[in-house]
Amino acid sequence: MTMQKGLTAGKSAGPSQKVKKDYRLLIYLLPCLVLVIAFGYVPIAGWILAFLDYIPGISLKESPFVGLKYFELIVSDRNNMLRVMKNTMTFALLGYLVAPLSMIFAIALNEVKGSRLKRTIQTITTFPNFISWVIVYALAFQFFSYDGMVSNVLMDFNITDKPTSILASKNAVYAFQTCMGLWKGLGWSAVIYLAAIAGIDQEEFEAASIDGASRMQKIRYITIPSLMPTFIVLMLMQVGSFVGMGLDQYLVFYNGMVADKIETLDLYVYRATLLRSDYSYGTAIGMLKSLISIGLMFGMNGLSKKIRGNSIF
Repeated sequence: MTMQKGLTAGKSAGPSQKVKKDYRLLIYLLPCLVLVIAFGYVPIAGWILAFLDYIPGISLKESPFVGLKYFELIVSDRNNMLRVMKNTMTFALLGYLVAPLSMIFAIALNEVKGSRLKRTIQTITTFPNFISWVIVYALAFQFFSYDGMVSNVLMDFNITDKPTSILASKNAVYAFQTCMGLWKGLGWSAVIYLAAIAGIDQEEFEAASIDGASRMQKIRYITIPSLMPTFIVLMLMQVGSFVGMGLDQYLVFYNGMVADKIETLDLYVYRATLLRSDYSYGTAIGMLKSLISIGLMFGMNGLSKKIRGNSIF
């Protein structure tokens, strides 16, 4: 009888301790939740500007309600919208094409035997991620402007007879900006894959070695399949945010020569909202952009569930 009571008490104590532990974890998570709510959900209240004829300095109560006026304006301004959407989608698709390079680089770096050499390569390739785009543009200007090093070298070797600048070339915008983004984020993106590689069961590699598998066979049949879930999750997140492609990058590289090619949706919203003070129109575009992103996220999540059998949410 006493033993039965002890067992009953032990069973009842388990869930109680679990709830207590969950409350502690929730308290640890609370600051992050506050930040997410403050910067992710509270600004949604600003969507009301899309339905008002808002002028800075006038309260929202005094701003006249205009209904769907600014959404109709988006449709009427379809030439500009099609142009910026074309640029946005082009940059996004190029980003998807080069996305596997981070995984390939991580696999190659993991195969480097010397730990000192591996750390050196990882440091060099990760460092650009911490450089501001303003500084990156300053460096690019020194190399690729009309008076830059590349132009001078081409003229010295008689490859060209006049100064050239890739920063002012419309034909090179898509490729150049993709390469700049890849250079800046390659090492940092590879960190996630290196962490995933470190989590692979080493017994699988040992068993493959016993079976006589070569290094490339281990990569093909063990490493790559183990990294695919991580790759799909990262691609899912990238697709969901494709309409918000790199405002800071394209803003600093923006100039009159390449304006038509480099202006993405976020840059267009920035120029409409802050430069022209058209806050209602910019809010309407931003609202549609958020809804498109949510739709793409759920669409890719459903596709992932069909292909892989599970989803991330």
